[in-house]
Amino acid sequence: MSKKPSLKLFKLIRSMTPSEKRYFKVYASNHRSTDSNKYFKLFDAIDAQKEYDDQALKTLIYNGEKLQSKKFPELKSYLFESILKSLQAFDEKTSVDYKIKGLLSNVKVLYNRSHYVECKEYLVKAKKLALKYEAFIDLLEILDWKKRIAYTLIDIPFLDKELKYIEEEEKTYLEHLQNIADYKHLFFEIYFLVKKEAFIRSEKKLPIVNEFKRHPLLQNLSTAKSHRAKILYYRCRSLYYSFVLKYKKFYNFNKELIALMESAPHFLKEDVSEYISATSNLILSCGLLKKYNECNEVLENLHEIKPLTYDDELKIKRQYYLFKMSIAQTTGEFETGLKTINDMQKVSKKYKLEFFEPSTLYFQYFYIHFGLGDYDSALDYLNKLMDIPKSDVNKQDLRSIARIINLFIHFELGNHLLLESLLRSTYRFLKERQRLYELEKEVIRFITKAEKIQTKKELDTLFKELRVQFKKLSEIPSEKAMLNYFDFDALLESKITNKSFAEIVKSKIKKD
Repeated sequence: MSKKPSLKLFKLIRSMTPSEKRYFKVYASNHRSTDSNKYFKLFDAIDAQKEYDDQALKTLIYNGEKLQSKKFPELKSYLFESILKSLQAFDEKTSVDYKIKGLLSNVKVLYNRSHYVECKEYLVKAKKLALKYEAFIDLLEILDWKKRIAYTLIDIPFLDKELKYIEEEEKTYLEHLQNIADYKHLFFEIYFLVKKEAFIRSEKKLPIVNEFKRHPLLQNLSTAKSHRAKILYYRCRSLYYSFVLKYKKFYNFNKELIALMESAPHFLKEDVSEYISATSNLILSCGLLKKYNECNEVLENLHEIKPLTYDDELKIKRQYYLFKMSIAQTTGEFETGLKTINDMQKVSKKYKLEFFEPSTLYFQYFYIHFGLGDYDSALDYLNKLMDIPKSDVNKQDLRSIARIINLFIHFELGNHLLLESLLRSTYRFLKERQRLYELEKEVIRFITKAEKIQTKKELDTLFKELRVQFKKLSEIPSEKAMLNYFDFDALLESKITNKSFAEIVKSKIKKD
């Protein structure tokens, strides 16, 4: 059985920006090898491919000549390493981190050749940059160099005068590093809990969650000792409030986080990944608070963020289209949602497999087609969502809600023979997942009763009763979380009033 070709070279080239590709050509021209023409040709051929085709590349590069088994893999490996070296050189020209490292490398070169005065000049430049960008590890190295140079020169007056201050500086930088490390650890603790249990589905978990609120690091912003630590403080608070469904505070902390980030634009010129995340969270919080005008404004701000890396570009595009779909489904503008799907699918062709994990989109696709009354397409996406592997723990709430909505759709379509089987399988699935809460119980009870009803008047009464129960459940955090996935209230009102789901959603937005 032949070994499947590695895609790592293809993915690396596809992830390069136009500037990085141009730089590689210049870099590679200055570092020619005996096979340089071949690996230039290979680079261009892979860059032109939409889907990786190993055999087509072999044919193009070697044009039918007889090959040793390792020759082509070695060429690909050499090209991969050459690209990495060119990207390192590219980053050195644009990254402050590399600039500081370069200055310190100059210090080492000069120190080894006894040019101590010049060493000190470079240390001054390095310290100025390191302080501006809170490069605390580099600042510790700078202090170490100061001591080494003074020791080498037997500069006793300097050591006598400055050693105490150097020691205090070292202590301060170490405290900053520990402070940042503590905030990172706390952030990942909260993040892990959020991802482990997407929403609070048990009152027993509330005491565990509330421990984070009382954590010493989250009591006051002054506990964060640096700009980087302050960002982590706000990220922890924001994540916590999103987790406990306190949307107003989730919104406020994201506003404050973005203001903090924008107050130090030089950091954003180095890294915008956290800024993208904060902007995305602000959009989410605006949507949850029904601030749709602000939601659209911030969404356009997200779209205007200048990406610094390929990963930034992917994140911006992903979040932009996901939020556009989400706003469309929340406001009942399902035609706009369908246009967004079509626009996104055109854009996604540029990014191929990396653009979206398909399962991320199933629920949005379902929701928009359901809102348009296209139940066949809606069911198709719902089935795909329900088929997500059990191992994908991050999608389990969606799998659960999908099964509940699936019952409603088949009831609406009059698939009575299928419903009995679906009720059993849904009950079994939810019980196995330990997710049989009041929301699911109410829906299962409703479908069971509705299947036995003969008149529309009786059915309307049953819809009204279920709506009342859902309103009560919306006051319980463990149930509210699931109700936020789908507008069940609009669905029930549409059945009671004989209006379309889209009409009801739009009318609710106007009232708000």
